[in-house]
Amino acid sequence: MCELLGMSANVPTDIRFSFAGLKQRGGKTGPHKDGWGITFYEDKGCRTFKDPKPSFDSKIADLIESYPIKSHFVVAHVRQANRGHVCLQNTHPFTLPLWGRNWTFAHNGQLTGYEQLDCGLWQPIGETDSERAFCWLINQMQHQFPQGTSDNIELFNFIHDACNKLTALGVFNMLLSDGNMLIAYSSKKLHWITRKAPFSTAQLLDEDVAVNFSEETTPSDIVTIIATEPLTSEPNWIKFNPNEMLVFTDGQIIAQYN
Repeated sequence: MCELLGMSANVPTDIRFSFAGLKQRGGKTGPHKDGWGITFYEDKGCRTFKDPKPSFDSKIADLIESYPIKSHFVVAHVRQANRGHVCLQNTHPFTLPLWGRNWTFAHNGQLTGYEQLDCGLWQPIGETDSERAFCWLINQMQHQFPQGTSDNIELFNFIHDACNKLTALGVFNMLLSDGNMLIAYSSKKLHWITRKAPFSTAQLLDEDVAVNFSEETTPSDIVTIIATEPLTSEPNWIKFNPNEMLVFTDGQIIAQYN
């Protein structure tokens, strides 16, 4: 199984602290040694860094941990391969264009029968069940809303229904963002935590690193972190319910589906 990491924040925020914990799980404190990737959104653009090497021993991961790229939305992933070879094209996150936006997707879990998913024009480049599920989801969204939609509730309902269909094929936990929102869906295992004033100190579970967020933030900052497993010893991590989908903007929940 792989591990996910996402962030939604109301101000441009770097994810170095949380990424430092995830990085260790990529082959050192965890078995997820088959590549990693991270996507940062900046307005309508996004920048992605990937490496098929274990993240704990990756020079590119070292750069991400040390360089404060600030963003409102981040999607990251460390991979334990169960579908497809260990190579760059099979490394998450994946990004596809739809309705003039870049949609980025990362998946944790394993699906069966995914080869039958109709991807339309969005054919996978790699061999993973994850990428095919993403291509299928984008194809379904385009078919349902050819010109896009301004009705977010209608869109969220549709995406939740589509995720439930993918869950019928196996374990499907995902992060999906278009730079305006971060959608998180869990069929089995996903957690989230929101940090806001009054801020306190957090200690990573996978590395001897702690941060006093009161020294790194302003009183108006709101930052939500989503992770497969809690990354810190803080007691207020919340586990998703089965088949629950949460939508975050500016670090806060704007929609919830069970």
